[in-house]
Amino acid sequence: MLEVGGEAIPIVPAKAGNVRLYAQLADQIAKQIVAGQYKVGDRLPSERELSQAFEVSRPTIREAIIALELDGLVEVRVGSGVYVRSQKRQTGKPTMLGVGPFELLEARRAIEGEACALAAERMTDEDCATLERLLVEMVEAGDDVPTAERADWQFHLAIARITRNSAMASAVEALWEARFASPQQQLLADKAHDAGVVPRVGEHRAILDALRTRNPKAAKTAMRLHITRVLDEIVVATEVREAALLSERMQARRRMFHLE
Repeated sequence: MLEVGGEAIPIVPAKAGNVRLYAQLADQIAKQIVAGQYKVGDRLPSERELSQAFEVSRPTIREAIIALELDGLVEVRVGSGVYVRSQKRQTGKPTMLGVGPFELLEARRAIEGEACALAAERMTDEDCATLERLLVEMVEAGDDVPTAERADWQFHLAIARITRNSAMASAVEALWEARFASPQQQLLADKAHDAGVVPRVGEHRAILDALRTRNPKAAKTAMRLHITRVLDEIVVATEVREAALLSERMQARRRMFHLE
């Protein structure tokens, strides 16, 4: 049970299955809001409390909150917490949910790391030139974030195709397609852009330099470091920043994703 405004709110722990954990959690909280168990203006319990009550990780809580934001049910107030904004969904029904943004980044880190290692073994000078051209596009984009992100996307897909392994390339393409199709990812991207998270040329340069050495281990490490940094910055960009819990919460997230 959680207490909100002196009232006990029943909690059903989320369970693994065909429905994503964060979607189960978002649906349960949404039903409580619509039923009036949380009133407009009520502050939701902290991520720590929700994590313990639902027996899920804090990134899962974060993904659920993003889904609730998309439904227009809650708003995140930086420095304060998450508050009920409405007891009616914007569209009258739940937003279609895709792969959670944090689990998507975890999958990318694992799969694209391996793709980069395989690409290092099969690189040609022509491949190097292709990646160099995309890197130049990123540089020339400057403050044009959409153009830089398109070059970033093409850079990652090019590496997957350099593996000359159609299954590997298809897997990486599917992860990026899931990213583009996800409404949660779009909201997350907006938050990240507001926080100054943009493609970093230096990290992509490090990946290309490692690929040029034809060293699979170095290439894999460079790719994993890059995506780990993205994950770390996304965690920070979506942090509610409840002051009393900030330090402990950030350390827990970094441990969860092996960021320290």
